[in-house]
Amino acid sequence: MTKTIKIEGMSCSHCQATVERALNAIDGVKAAVDLAAGTATVSLSRAVPDEVLRQAVEEEEFIVLGIA
Repeated sequence: MTKTIKIEGMSCSHCQATVERALNAIDGVKAAVDLAAGTATVSLSRAVPDEVLRQAVEEEEFIVLGIA
């Protein structure tokens, strides 16, 4: 399963790396962040609730606008 997370507040490669690291720390998640688009594409090898993904990003001080 793949999900796209729309994220506000990322402005540099450090922001990108921070969000990728936070998401990839979740068991079963492989994330890639597109800084220009302001999104993270997340591939899930197991069921991970949207709230867990949201919390990982927001703990790093970024805003999740939506998960699709």
